[in-house]
Amino acid sequence: MKGEKSEVPNGTGKFSLSRREFLQTVGGGIFIFFTCGGLDAQEGRPRGFQELPTYFNAFLRIKEDGRVTCFTGKVELGQGVMTSLAQMLAEELDVPVSSVDMVMGDTDLCPWDLVTTGSRSTRFFGPPLRAAGAEARAVLLQLAAEHLGVREDQLQVKEGVVSERNNSQNKVTYAQLAKGKAIEKHLSPKPPLKAISKFRVIGKDFPRKDVLEKVAGKAQYAGDIRLPGMLYARILRPPAHGARLKSMDPSALKDIKEIQIVQDRDLVAVLHPHPDVAEEALSRIQAQYDVPEAKVDGQTIYQHLLAVASPGEVVTEGGNIQEGEKLAAESFEASYFDHYMAHAPIETHTALARVEKDKVTVWASTQRPFGIKEDIAEALGVPAAKVRVIVPYVGGGFGGKSNSHQTVEAARLAKLTGKPVQVAWTREEEFFFDLFRPAAVVKIKSGVVPTGQIVFWAYDVYFTSPRGAQQFYHIPHHRELVHGQNPGGPPAHPFATGAWRAPGNNLNTFARESHINIMAAKLGVDPLEFRLQNLKDERMEKVLRAAAAKFGWKASRAPSGLGFGLACATDAGAYVATMVEVEVDRNSGAVRVKRIVHAQEMGLVIHPEGVRQQMEGALTMGLGYSLTEEVHFKGGQIFDRNFDTYEIPRFSWLPRIETVLIENLEVPAQGGGEPPIVCMGGSIANAIFDATGARIFELPMTAERVKKALSGK
Repeated sequence: MKGEKSEVPNGTGKFSLSRREFLQTVGGGIFIFFTCGGLDAQEGRPRGFQELPTYFNAFLRIKEDGRVTCFTGKVELGQGVMTSLAQMLAEELDVPVSSVDMVMGDTDLCPWDLVTTGSRSTRFFGPPLRAAGAEARAVLLQLAAEHLGVREDQLQVKEGVVSERNNSQNKVTYAQLAKGKAIEKHLSPKPPLKAISKFRVIGKDFPRKDVLEKVAGKAQYAGDIRLPGMLYARILRPPAHGARLKSMDPSALKDIKEIQIVQDRDLVAVLHPHPDVAEEALSRIQAQYDVPEAKVDGQTIYQHLLAVASPGEVVTEGGNIQEGEKLAAESFEASYFDHYMAHAPIETHTALARVEKDKVTVWASTQRPFGIKEDIAEALGVPAAKVRVIVPYVGGGFGGKSNSHQTVEAARLAKLTGKPVQVAWTREEEFFFDLFRPAAVVKIKSGVVPTGQIVFWAYDVYFTSPRGAQQFYHIPHHRELVHGQNPGGPPAHPFATGAWRAPGNNLNTFARESHINIMAAKLGVDPLEFRLQNLKDERMEKVLRAAAAKFGWKASRAPSGLGFGLACATDAGAYVATMVEVEVDRNSGAVRVKRIVHAQEMGLVIHPEGVRQQMEGALTMGLGYSLTEEVHFKGGQIFDRNFDTYEIPRFSWLPRIETVLIENLEVPAQGGGEPPIVCMGGSIANAIFDATGARIFELPMTAERVKKALSGK
């Protein structure tokens, strides 16, 4: 291997040329650029890109053989965008989905993209990608008209073949048009997107593009890539966050052949051609640390958070809270709590780095290839243009692989040793260095009039995202505040925190929907009826009624003893409603979810089967944060380092899951990967109350907490 070229497959397609080599090959095909400014305003730009007046949001290549290569800065985390984005491009180009090859998350080949998170791939990258396909098709039609000697309005396109409407034998393929030509062209005005009535691909089910590789075990992840002469690194880690290394004795490693020891400022690592030998060597190092005093733990964290919180900033508001309080015949006040939770992906953070002369190439499991490109450049003191990040398949992220510090570790070690280096975090490292879902608090005060209308709603969320806090119920007087850390004040958390699938919305929906049920129960009104009575949003009403019809909801006053619960929410532009049936063991407090019905309206649906898969996966993951997942700690010490103590959902837990997908063609495609999870906590909490009369205010709702609530303590 030399220079910028790599024959290592990137896991998302076999096209692995460098940018320079790619541009040199355009004589063998049509290469069309597209400039769309809308994405920049919505997603921002990374360091090093601010000076560019514009950049390519999406681009594609029509090859001589008729295949289409689509380049995207998004990555495939298992959420299925490899297929849905291919569908969107295929629809506008009028080519088979099977002819589209995806190259994803390669910073030398793909258009810049901020990060793959927030259910944004379809919403934000999809529209410019479709525009790119529409413009490419229009350019190809111009070429075809010239080639066939007919006017453009006499032509039709089907599966990459352009033909004369009244003479189907007069035809030319995209492949024939591409042969021997290289075109860089923009059209003005831009051609319109295809009308929904003419869709042949969008809205249809196709096999996932990654399914065969993954089922056959051929899919390449960062940990599967091998390079000649590569070393495996194991890194010395502190016993607690904030601990500082005092001394280190590697003398016991002298008898291990081929071992390398690297100490560079904060980085101490042992490297070897075999990973098990590197692991054994690390275990022999004697190290002493200064460990800071533990000031908070799982029992005191909420008091600490409230003490260091800022006064708050308004998220949304309407009317006047004081006026609403005067109108209310009855008021309700409660606080809701969420503990730290881990992402716990199947694949741990992994990276393989190679440094050759002035070129750095890193294969990484990450959600943020362009961001870590900048991080690596800064750490190594090289221009960002000399760093290439390639993202193979990623074995789950859920927001936790947006930091990807392992990539910087691998790059630093590769530069120091002069050899390719792989850093694959162990499960213990994965838990220790996770960007945990933050512990957080929500406080709600509300009031109703005798007719059951909610007249005021004062909502304060502390130390998590306000996502999901925005008001969709029809409440004349409301105010939603988000409280973060006071500038210059003591740190809120004893370790790093970050985004966790639908960040903030899980707690916000748990709190809001629990509180809605508390009011309904006090008024003696069926929870579904109470929600509908306080809604004017037709999309939400439709989703609630669809879920109720599928579930067979029986109107009753809670607690009814049936164990039924519901919650509704908006997330990533989608409207969702979840209904569950639970069984509670009153002796142990254990909760078993027997049935889930989930209704979702997310505008235009690109790949229905892919959406259903995401719905079922998110609902299953939601069982974990609702019932068991909690990181136990004391100061910077993390006590959960593996799945023996950190319990995620098991197959034996799985209830009957039924999904209802409501298509709304009047709304562009919205998010689908995160919205299904947000209602799980609230619907289960409400079902526990319906079954037992016990109200749980804290996530996760462990058996111990349920048992305590049942005892009234």
